[in-house]
Amino acid sequence: MISLPQAAPRVAKLTALSIGVALLATACGGSSTPSSTGSTTPAASGIACPAPSASGSATTGAGAGGSVPASTTTTDTPLKIGSLLPTTGSLAFLGPPEIAGVNLGIKEVNDAGGVLGKPVEVIHRDSGDTKTDIATQSTTALLGSGVSAIIGAASSGVSKTVINQITGAGVIQFSPANTSPDFTTWDDKGLYWRTAPSDVLQGKVLGNYMATCGAQTVGMIVLNDAYGTGLAKNVKSAFEAAGGKVVAEELFNEGDSQFSSQVDKVIAAKPDAIALITFDQAKSIVPLMTGKGIKATQMFLVDGNTSDYSKDFQAGTLKGAQGTIPGTFAKDDFKKKLLAIDPALKDYSYAGESYDAVNLIALAAEAAKSTKGTDVAKQLKAVSEAGEKCTDFASCVTLLRNGKDIDYDGQSGPVTFSDAGDPTEAYIGIYEYQDDNTYKPSKEEFGKL
Repeated sequence: MISLPQAAPRVAKLTALSIGVALLATACGGSSTPSSTGSTTPAASGIACPAPSASGSATTGAGAGGSVPASTTTTDTPLKIGSLLPTTGSLAFLGPPEIAGVNLGIKEVNDAGGVLGKPVEVIHRDSGDTKTDIATQSTTALLGSGVSAIIGAASSGVSKTVINQITGAGVIQFSPANTSPDFTTWDDKGLYWRTAPSDVLQGKVLGNYMATCGAQTVGMIVLNDAYGTGLAKNVKSAFEAAGGKVVAEELFNEGDSQFSSQVDKVIAAKPDAIALITFDQAKSIVPLMTGKGIKATQMFLVDGNTSDYSKDFQAGTLKGAQGTIPGTFAKDDFKKKLLAIDPALKDYSYAGESYDAVNLIALAAEAAKSTKGTDVAKQLKAVSEAGEKCTDFASCVTLLRNGKDIDYDGQSGPVTFSDAGDPTEAYIGIYEYQDDNTYKPSKEEFGKL
């Protein structure tokens, strides 16, 4: 048995990328290929992607299978968690699944007796986006409420505006959706963590995937912020390494409402495929492209805009378009639990990462026998690796209270942290749009960072 160690000092570098994906193993065909959801992907404009594969990820465990032993240590200061997630702004569509994931995690922790003998408290605040100062105001309010950890923000750009404020106060910032590589080397005093992998991985997968689909040239329309330019850099690197060429890369700024210039310049370059690295600006960009003859099968979306467009576009507008979202596909039993929390949910993006963030913070507090943010942070890496596998709070905390070391694997996939607070391994899900402009799982690829 390995005792729970203190977290090692952070290193200011990203480990070499080693991606164990089978992404390029299947040759592209020229005919329609049946998907795991029963839909078909028509070949168009020289792009015909590999046949979708069924998810190979494991389901979660059954829990503790009995009563949870009481904590031998109690606290006078209950664990209090804040959330800084979007209910307004360009990423507002990500708010509901993330908030539902947090609330489900809190419910299950408290159903199992809470942390150190006390129920966990949660306070939700809006993050807005980078066009407003909502995140700073919300962070100030959360810190004033005495939270030990803040789950959020979803946007990397928003997190950059508050990370120093949060970590400077000795509080954990734990994002379920930040993917900018910049956070790997941030001077965060060991207090910034995330369950979403760096876009080094999503970019590698998407760049390779477009090449696998037969694209030899790619155009990109990119949000000019930490998320957009960081992801675009990694997509371009992977696509060019696969033998392709990026023939156009047009930027726009948060708050822009006109995209005709960017669309016209990208289309003029006549790319085989177009990567849209945006947030909800895709609602304006997609009609401009289809109106100029771009087919949906040429479009590749990312986690910032892979969303339900059933109420935004005419049926069939996005049929055959594809998008990538970090994390394994949400399982049916997990969706059922989320819908019990929020019956209106339609998207599940980053719900697993948010749920896992709650569990990891709660388990690290149990391991630290403290609810102080700096103490909890020192145990986050330890509860994610090199122990007995467990997949929910009840089963994991039972092991901890029985003196065992644990290795938490969650709803977002395997969670093993680097010294920099990044996941060292993750899945990237690839989704395909249907005739009603909603998306369904197609295949998922596993990679290591």
